[in-house]
Amino acid sequence: MAPGAPALLLLLLLLLLPPRTAGCPAACRCYSATVECGALRLRVVPLGIPPGTQTLFLQDNNIARLEPGALAPLAALRRLYLHNNSLRALEAGAFRAQPRLLELALTSNRLRALRSSAFAGLAQLRVLYLAGNQLARLLDFTFLHLPRLQELHLQENSIELLEDQALAGLSSLALLDLSRNQLGTISREALQPLASLQVLRLTENPWRCDCALHWLGAWIKEGGQRLLTSRDRKIMCAEPPRLALQSLLDISHSSLICIPPSVHVQPLELTANLGEDLRVACQASGYPQPLVTWRKVPQPREGRPRAQAQLEGGAPGLGGHSASDTGSGMLFLSNITLAHAGKYECEASNAGGAARVPFRLLVNASRQQPQQPAQPPPPAARPAGREPRPEAGSMAFRALGLATQTAIAAAIALLALTALLLVAMICRRRRRRKKARGPPGEGALFVNDYSDGPCTFAQLEELRDERGHEMFVINRSKPLFAEGPAEAPPDCGQGAGPGLRVPPPVAYEIHC
Repeated sequence: MAPGAPALLLLLLLLLLPPRTAGCPAACRCYSATVECGALRLRVVPLGIPPGTQTLFLQDNNIARLEPGALAPLAALRRLYLHNNSLRALEAGAFRAQPRLLELALTSNRLRALRSSAFAGLAQLRVLYLAGNQLARLLDFTFLHLPRLQELHLQENSIELLEDQALAGLSSLALLDLSRNQLGTISREALQPLASLQVLRLTENPWRCDCALHWLGAWIKEGGQRLLTSRDRKIMCAEPPRLALQSLLDISHSSLICIPPSVHVQPLELTANLGEDLRVACQASGYPQPLVTWRKVPQPREGRPRAQAQLEGGAPGLGGHSASDTGSGMLFLSNITLAHAGKYECEASNAGGAARVPFRLLVNASRQQPQQPAQPPPPAARPAGREPRPEAGSMAFRALGLATQTAIAAAIALLALTALLLVAMICRRRRRRKKARGPPGEGALFVNDYSDGPCTFAQLEELRDERGHEMFVINRSKPLFAEGPAEAPPDCGQGAGPGLRVPPPVAYEIHC
């Protein structure tokens, strides 16, 4: 081998291997302006990434949170791939230090919500991947800081609500993918900001084909179909049942109907005591199922009591609960004060219109300042350890909370039931004792023996055993008829004394 051959071979190997940038994180691969740290089970963004990095691969790790400042040194970053991680939320300004970022991949994470501040500073971003997360709602102005975004991938989430201004600011967007979500409807206002849209994907959503989708069917037929491929035009209805599995484009406008809501509140006026809790139900019906909300109607200060006008910390809390899937809303008011009194309004709205019903709450202010005697009389002496019990109708009892009053009433009812059971048991035992004694004569035993003919009462002898049972035993040695004076009532026809005519004796058979 020539003397310089080993040195030449080593030089060739160095030229063939990708140059390793100084300061590359451990276990990562760094070459040119690219850093690969994928599938390393990382939990955080590694330290030591070269500041000049333009492409950073962090996919297939366990990163759950982007720590503040973790990406701050990477001002030259153009492409960031964070797909297949465990991100649950994006902090405000998480990418503010990457003004040159063009592509951001956040696919298959665990994002549940997005805030517009999360994308602040990404004015140059062109492609945003958010598919395969757990997003349920897109609120107004979520993507306001992305004026040059061209592709937005939102497929395979759980999006059921797209607010009217959720896509505001996306004037350069060319592709929007909303397929495989839970969208039931979409408004015309939601797509109006997309002046540059070229591809729209809406398939595999549970569309509710009612009057709210009139515009979508007409828009697609008039010119919007240029944005949809032949596959994307198959916008299938999931409800109502009569239109299920039919394409929106094949349904006439007259079949896309809505039923305006109707609202029912009972009672329309209610009086409550201070300190009580209140629940008022508002029932609504219509199609699609109305969204029910409560609000308090503001009243002029001149016509309101002073105690109502001067509220501590603002208006009283209104615990309204809206539920579009049930059509009912519940007004919750706890620890009622005078500030809660006034007029409320329950509103139900859907694509067919809106309906409102007023409700008035009156507050009984008689207990706000209870009168107290100047010099109450001294209490009467009572045994030690016993406290006076308030009567059920006393102010002390009424001052108790609703739950406490209910518990006291339940305890009283339980005591009454126990007393009734004890009385029933006592009565039952007395009946058993009476039954054991039996009626008079029940223990008597009458013996009948027809072996020697009939017998009479004169032949019966009364006996008692050790348990007190009475019995009559036949004594055949006795005569059939008792001997006695002629005037005694005869027992049998065995003759009579001289000079007297006695009826013939009669023999009686004795049966047990």
